[in-house]
Amino acid sequence: MFLKAGALSLALLLASRLLGLLRESAQAAAFGTSALADVVVLMLTLPDWLAGVLAAGALAYVLLPAWAAQSPAQVAATQRKVAVGLIAGGVVLATLLVLLRQPALDWLAGGLPAAMRPAAGGALVWSAIALPAALLAALWTTRLQHERDFTGMYSANLVVNAVVIAAILWGATRPGNAVPWLGTGLLAAMFLRLGWLHWRTPRGTSDAAGAGPGIAPPLPPPQVWLWAVLSAGVPLALPFVARSIASQAGEGALATFNYAWKLVELPLVLAIQLVATLAFPGIAKALAAEDPAATTRAVRTAMALAWALACAAAAALLVGSPAIAQLLFGWGRMGPEALARVAHWGGLGAWGLLPQALIAVALTVLAGRGRMRAAVAAYALALVLLLAYGAWGTSDGGRLMVLLNLLLAGVAAAVTAALGPQVRAWLPWRSMAISLACLLAIAALALPSALGQPADPWVGLLLAGFGGVLVVAATWWGSGDMRSALAR
Repeated sequence: MFLKAGALSLALLLASRLLGLLRESAQAAAFGTSALADVVVLMLTLPDWLAGVLAAGALAYVLLPAWAAQSPAQVAATQRKVAVGLIAGGVVLATLLVLLRQPALDWLAGGLPAAMRPAAGGALVWSAIALPAALLAALWTTRLQHERDFTGMYSANLVVNAVVIAAILWGATRPGNAVPWLGTGLLAAMFLRLGWLHWRTPRGTSDAAGAGPGIAPPLPPPQVWLWAVLSAGVPLALPFVARSIASQAGEGALATFNYAWKLVELPLVLAIQLVATLAFPGIAKALAAEDPAATTRAVRTAMALAWALACAAAAALLVGSPAIAQLLFGWGRMGPEALARVAHWGGLGAWGLLPQALIAVALTVLAGRGRMRAAVAAYALALVLLLAYGAWGTSDGGRLMVLLNLLLAGVAAAVTAALGPQVRAWLPWRSMAISLACLLAIAALALPSALGQPADPWVGLLLAGFGGVLVVAATWWGSGDMRSALAR
């Protein structure tokens, strides 16, 4: 039963991510990399991004441990209490966003032409209206996570993406009036998601003894919430801030960087972060049992698999980024020059998958030990450096991708060092060396073709898939850690 439920949850997660990618493809086809595309990308992503930074991860970090020791009635009471605070805070933030929408546009999409700024201001109003619903959805999703209703969690994203795609297709036929149509679609998606989450949430709010609704226990102190927000939110801020800096380059730069990052984000979420998530229970159990041998096995196999998948995904992007970009975004109003930039920037960003593989597994160990401050400090420093670069550096998207890679490498070094001296035994050196050597060889062979336009995109996709499989196969053949990871 557990295997079946896990497979269904994984299938829904994959479907959610693929539908999200289809949504990006529909945006590219409908609006290309025009100024309107910048406005649409900003409007549709801002509410959920703010909810992710301020609430989604923090709620899981704080509430899930607290709810584990509470009765169903207390859980429901705590949920109501937090919901009131989130809605109130969301209304305040939404009001500030509406009042300060012009200064916000200067920072979030500074390259917009003057003629598009009124429409962009209207788009921020729609985003602001959707913000309280996004925050509330983050809380209700956390409740479903507590109930282990992963089907309900991932299905909610399907609802949002399906409605937004329909709104994009409708708004594309009315480019002069697209923002109101898309804003209406955004609100419909947000409230339909709330309806779905509410339907999936358990209704029981009374104690088993029939004493009536439970009384919410005191919430954790503010410093706990602060560390939770920083731990979950700062990592999400890095690519968003880089996108905002890239937007200063002019019309279409925001949308171009957004599409390029999507090429990197999909393997990051579906492969690397998924490995870390699946490995977390085993690592946490070994740490709790204070079993050094079991901990070493769990961490080494997770590291070997995450690193190999990162190298495989990077190889696939380096070989096939033009073909992949053509398949995903080469439709409708997307111009060839913009598509080439998406492919080039995505290929540059592929190298950042390697440090993120180390980060993902290292964070699971640090979370199991309750020692996340080193990670927060490393990410915060990276964010400060990125902001400083934005103030004095160039807004070229390619250079920003390279800078992100360097900053993530610094974070990886910091969190790996925070694991302590035993990290030398935890790192599968042979496995990592084989994966990296294969990646470097493929990168050297693919460099001339990756910078040009492939004659046949399907050939490029086939070569990309072959490169990724080659990295995994070579690592499996030469590494016992990799074979152990795939045997589990």
